Amino acid sequence: MSRHIVIIGGGVIGLSSALACLKRGHRVTVVEGDPARRGASLGNAGMVVPSHFVPLAAPGMVAMGLKWMLSPESPFYIKPRLDWDLIAWGIKFWRASTQRHVEQSAPLLRDLSLASRGLYAELAEKEDFGLVKKGLLMLCKTQHGLDEEAHTAEKARALGLPAEVLDATATAALDPAVTMDIAGSVYFPQDCHLQPDRYVATVLRLIRAAGGSVLDEVQATGFRKSSDGRLATALTSTGDEIAGDEFVLAGGAWSPGLVRDLGLRLSMQAGKGYSLTLPDPVELPRICAIFTEARVAVTPMGSTLRIGGTMEIAGMNETVNQRRIEGILKAVPQYYPKFRREHFNEVQPWYGYRPCPPDGLPYLGRTRAADNLVIATGHGMMGLSLAPVTGDIVGRLVDREPAGFDRFEMLSPDR
Repeated sequence: MSRHIVIIGGGVIGLSSALACLKRGHRVTVVEGDPARRGASLGNAGMVVPSHFVPLAAPGMVAMGLKWMLSPESPFYIKPRLDWDLIAWGIKFWRASTQRHVEQSAPLLRDLSLASRGLYAELAEKEDFGLVKKGLLMLCKTQHGLDEEAHTAEKARALGLPAEVLDATATAALDPAVTMDIAGSVYFPQDCHLQPDRYVATVLRLIRAAGGSVLDEVQATGFRKSSDGRLATALTSTGDEIAGDEFVLAGGAWSPGLVRDLGLRLSMQAGKGYSLTLPDPVELPRICAIFTEARVAVTPMGSTLRIGGTMEIAGMNETVNQRRIEGILKAVPQYYPKFRREHFNEVQPWYGYRPCPPDGLPYLGRTRAADNLVIATGHGMMGLSLAPVTGDIVGRLVDREPAGFDRFEMLSPDR
């Protein structure tokens, strides 16, 4: 039976959910307040990474984060401030950073990522959004970094994910298009990359072609309940109310404020990330890569090269932290020696807000807060990677079907 599905948020998660619901025969309205940015969807590194099966909350991350906070150009920064939500988030992050949490989370993250990759590949047979299936190189500057990454490769293989540990010569042979100064790498052949703006444009076109409605520059401000406790309408910045049968919250970093009045507390911090896209790079790698020690991602996108990184938890503000940008740019010539800082002088940095739960797992599922509300947010750095499978799951949940994944309860918004 066709119903009206109102989706709050028009980033990759909301749009993928909208397309999945339309394919199931429902009417769909998407509400998006900032179409120029769409959360963190347009300027990210564009990676689809089954290799990233370890959640952000993992052993050693607290100590590493404290060390990184001492450097203004480090990959991770939390701005000290008296904010009870941030304090509570930090305590939960510390509690979740255990080996047991990683072991429980890894199989689920693996299954979600592989399913998402399959859905991307299926769509790419019909649409061109720049999907490149050449794998991912974790480039290690030091032998110590390579040894640590080799342990991750062992864990990947134990989960059934192929991974190869390569020395510098073998790495160069795999991607001869770029000069590298490294000790070696770990190659994950199942990873791939795409162009995020082209994916968003493709899904938007498919949504509209299927009769879906996308309301851009309309900010959702909350919900109104009916007398039976179900959601009746979404409230908006224009003063209009949008009635629906089912509602999906895919509002990224803005999500917690939209459901607080419903009694749902989504513990989440906005992790600002930056990227720069070089239009005419001196060399153009063929394979996307991550500079392991620097935590910098590098992705070839057509004839351009995108470089991004940092996790800056400093609240939601429009300030561009130039020291974080410098940290990214200083890392590039350390791994790719043909590049120079001045190559980026005319490049304007982009930034977006990643929605980061304290345990590193997305909020995905129904909630006790309202019977007809599905939550799909909190994907952190994995939003683009998990977008198609999240959309597929939202479609199932809207139709009251099982999500189809073991241990799915770990993602419950009520956890």
